[in-house]
Amino acid sequence: MRYSLLAGGKRIRPVLALATARAIGTEPEQVLPGAAAIELIHTYSLIHDDLPAMDDDELRRGMPTSHVKYGENVAILAGDGLFAEAMRLFCERQQGDPELVVAALGELVSATGVGGMVGGQYVDVTQIDVDGSSGRADPDALREMHALKTGRLIAASVGVVLQLGGIPEDARIPYRGFADELGVLFQIVDDILDVTGSDEELGKPSGSDERHGKLTYVSAFGLGRARELASESHAKARDALGGAGAATDDLARITDFIHTRHT
Repeated sequence: MRYSLLAGGKRIRPVLALATARAIGTEPEQVLPGAAAIELIHTYSLIHDDLPAMDDDELRRGMPTSHVKYGENVAILAGDGLFAEAMRLFCERQQGDPELVVAALGELVSATGVGGMVGGQYVDVTQIDVDGSSGRADPDALREMHALKTGRLIAASVGVVLQLGGIPEDARIPYRGFADELGVLFQIVDDILDVTGSDEELGKPSGSDERHGKLTYVSAFGLGRARELASESHAKARDALGGAGAATDDLARITDFIHTRHT
């Protein structure tokens, strides 16, 4: 568990949570347990994604993947353990109004399960939508798939903090619009980097999606159009922040950082 969790990485999700706290006037330290729980869940998902039964990758964050280092059985348990530790950490350490804490935890669990990350991974590995139709033949379904697999946990990094802060529903709208678009941007850039980056730059095998025959923004639209879509998504995310009426400079900088990774 420690091996994968402390291997490095960008920590985009917890940083996003802390930046959201600043934007709504909450001390970032107050949401640290929730932010840490999100990173634990993200790391669990990476361990399981890398398994031979999933993406079968041998490099992650510049190091051998968990199943390569310790064996597939230990890697499965490590992922399970990280998810359980995330729940324990959130329940035991996250302070706040009990109703708000429960609502925030519910949002995080929902983003992780069948209606989020797990459901998106199912579509990705089977290329079949959760309703039984083919997800592979329709590039338009790409956004929906990644909204589940990648976007929901990124959106939860914002949504959990909004819940903890007791922000009124109408005031959450611009933040949620921003977070949804940020998840799309992140995935488009990730797909571009899978084609253009090196193993050393990415900390994981480049070209993995192509080798596994996965539908990506690059395979569906081509590299040039994927870059255009990234720019469009970046602009939409920045525009959504404009409606927040708050100190969103940190969130804007995170958005810019994600976008410029592929340039």
